[in-house]
Amino acid sequence: MIGALLGSRSRHENDASAAADLNWSNAPGELSTPTGLELQWVGTAGFRIAFEGTELWIDPFFTRPGMRRVLGRGAILPDEALLSRYVQRADAVLVGHTHFDHAMDVPWISARTGCRVYGSASLSTLMGLHGLAERAVAVAVHKPFEIGPFTVTFVPSVHSKLLLGLKIPSDGEFTCDCLDDLGARAYRCGPVYGIHLAVGGVTLYHQGSANLLDDEIRHRGVDIFLCGIAGRVFTRRYVERILRRLEPRIVVPHHHDDFFRPLDSPMGFSFNVNFGGFAEEVAAVSRDFRVRSLAPLQTIRA
Repeated sequence: MIGALLGSRSRHENDASAAADLNWSNAPGELSTPTGLELQWVGTAGFRIAFEGTELWIDPFFTRPGMRRVLGRGAILPDEALLSRYVQRADAVLVGHTHFDHAMDVPWISARTGCRVYGSASLSTLMGLHGLAERAVAVAVHKPFEIGPFTVTFVPSVHSKLLLGLKIPSDGEFTCDCLDDLGARAYRCGPVYGIHLAVGGVTLYHQGSANLLDDEIRHRGVDIFLCGIAGRVFTRRYVERILRRLEPRIVVPHHHDDFFRPLDSPMGFSFNVNFGGFAEEVAAVSRDFRVRSLAPLQTIRA
């Protein structure tokens, strides 16, 4: 696996062209969705899903502080001016784990919109650090709950071992108790979840990191699988294992973009993501699973 990461040939040479060829706009009407359903990718593992006046966000990340600040020791906090451009409404935010690229913008969104946020006890600690503890909901796993027309279930999962296949970066519970100390490394992972949503007769499953606990996945026949693909090289047979569990109709890859670039810049690809190779891995499991990509900020509407 380490050789796969370091080998220059392991990265697909045409990630951009593969993503363009597979863009969902090239296959309109492929999935019958309820009228009014909107699905938008906002980069990294972030999505906005809206239906019948209810708007949910999953792992929204807009601030993108840049590599220099991430590798430095200073605090990285939400960019309020930037966020105000992209987020006007939220009825709830769902968080799969509390690394900075999944959770750092969540307190600001909650403060601006008044919404509740759902996730782990680590997320509750992060919210408390921003003075918003009362808006955090520590979820019970496998227990469905309702948010407007959505039924949401959090599924126990695990993060991929991105550090050369040996270790999860910033593993452990979030414990930072001072905003001035909230650097990238302080955004510890906390518990990890997959997130299942059912709305208007359609089901979606969000996996924010390329790893899983096989026996915890109990949902089958998912319509849309939002599949995080960065780091999958470090998880044994990740694509095969999770696809055979979920049996999705459509697979939407995410967490393949270079999130050190501003969202309004031309999209780059994360190191060694091999987007075209991912499509081939899906086809090797079953050609019934269709890969459909989204561009940053692209919205699919019924």
